[in-house]
Amino acid sequence: MAHVRETRTLTLEGARAMAAAAEAFAAERSWTVAVAVVDPAGGLILFHCLDETQPGSQDIAVLKARTAARLQRPTKALEDGVAGGRAALMTLPGSVLLEGGLPVRVDGRVVGAIGVSGMTSAQDGEVAAAGLTAFAPRAPA
Repeated sequence: MAHVRETRTLTLEGARAMAAAAEAFAAERSWTVAVAVVDPAGGLILFHCLDETQPGSQDIAVLKARTAARLQRPTKALEDGVAGGRAALMTLPGSVLLEGGLPVRVDGRVVGAIGVSGMTSAQDGEVAAAGLTAFAPRAPA
């Protein structure tokens, strides 16, 4: 149809696999984190919070995932931009400019994102990357 586009998005199964891998990675290190997985528009698909995770990390994990999905780049790239002097990035509405959010891509298109918060930004990034390694898109039926 000329007036409709098709958008691919993560499934709940894919979100669960990513969250499980992220949680396992964090648990091996005794890290307490919140993990959020969103669709390409930033809509929440799945949220998990490990025991003893600080309450503020819950919102931050969701916002990191949304930022990565909507801006279609890792949140570390935005953090690095601010550190490099691009102060204007701090005006992006509803964005978290800290490492820990990664977009999920299929055929070069963003199909969702994962966000992690609870430890240092670098550690959050490690956990998100571990989650991303579990993502395996299914072949179309």
